[in-house]
Amino acid sequence: MNIKLKLTVLSFLQFFVWGAWLITIGVYWFGTKQWGGEEFGRVFSTLGIASIVMPALTGIIADRWINAERLYGFLHICYGIVLLFLPTITNPDDFFWVMLVAMAFYMPTISLSNSIAYYILKNNNYDVVKVFPPIRVWGTVGFIVAMWITNLSGNKDTGTQFYIAAAIAFVLGIFSFTLPKCPPQNQIPKDASISEKLGLNAFSLFKDYKMALFFLFSMFLGAALQLTNMYGDTFLSDFGKIPEYAESFVVKRSTIIMSLSQVSETLFILAIPFFLKRYGIKKVMLISMIAWVLRFAFFAYGDPQGFGLGLIILSCVVYGMAFDFFNISGSLFVETTTNYKIRSSAQGLFMMMTNGFGAIMGSLVSGWLIQQYFTLENGDKMWQEIWLVFAAYALVITVLFGFMFKHKHDPEAIAEVSH
Repeated sequence: MNIKLKLTVLSFLQFFVWGAWLITIGVYWFGTKQWGGEEFGRVFSTLGIASIVMPALTGIIADRWINAERLYGFLHICYGIVLLFLPTITNPDDFFWVMLVAMAFYMPTISLSNSIAYYILKNNNYDVVKVFPPIRVWGTVGFIVAMWITNLSGNKDTGTQFYIAAAIAFVLGIFSFTLPKCPPQNQIPKDASISEKLGLNAFSLFKDYKMALFFLFSMFLGAALQLTNMYGDTFLSDFGKIPEYAESFVVKRSTIIMSLSQVSETLFILAIPFFLKRYGIKKVMLISMIAWVLRFAFFAYGDPQGFGLGLIILSCVVYGMAFDFFNISGSLFVETTTNYKIRSSAQGLFMMMTNGFGAIMGSLVSGWLIQQYFTLENGDKMWQEIWLVFAAYALVITVLFGFMFKHKHDPEAIAEVSH
């Protein structure tokens, strides 16, 4: 198996073992287990908690002591082992702690998989900018395939979704040991301060008003992403409680409908260079925020038939723009506005604010809000009101960002990074 094919398999499996349960866990939680929304918010916050602590820690280990591909394989095998326990748990508190351990093993593998791919491609004289994106797209394909398998096998509301993820995690863990060696690079001097070792010197960026504002809005947008992951599939499945929709494709194959969001994501990646060159980073990020407003608003008025079905599909289409345009243009903003000495740490800070603090905020606040104000006595959710509140949240962020964030379009800086 050649190097590019191996890395393609790596990318595919990396996101397969996440997609097998991430979108469908809400159906299992609320439908099968009938546990509460506030506890569900706590469980989803484990993604954020793990994203704050573990990527930096495993990065240091890979830089100094252990081959990255071996550490990566070890983490996935441990992740698979922990997943096996989830279907056996009978109360939400225990589920939280076990999921936290699972995420502590999984979340650092996302950045570690990128590091492994970069190292192997560079070491074999490939053009990373040209070769890596087509490889990374297969990660999204893996996520989609996992969602489809979970749904088509009839397991979107069962604990088997975790067994599916665990089985493939074991395969990925073993497969990673066949990759070319990625030895420690020892890029951090032995006499470096604790701050430098942990990348904490990047926090000095918060002294700059524009960067501080950017990171703050990154956190707010990270929270919006969690809302989609947490409640999208549960929302569609709940239409099954309405007799006229109970046998509809949207209810029976809700995960496949949700996977259109990931299909859209792969397509909008291709449009980003055009939008960035024509409109600039700030406008592209604003387009992303407007897309989040539409994502939630279309869900609010969607249903499984006719015009309502069209709105649900449109919601999935605009998700690709909402997700890609902020994450990729945001990463480019960091790349073009920070000192090269702390650029990697700054990228890590960007991810920490979105996938870490943003994820925690979105999970906990939404879980509490829905449980307190938008859950009926029989446990049903007031979905239209929920999505409209989320849309209003995204709209406020959009307006504030448009007025507060000042950034001049620099086509030359974008062209320089793209090459």
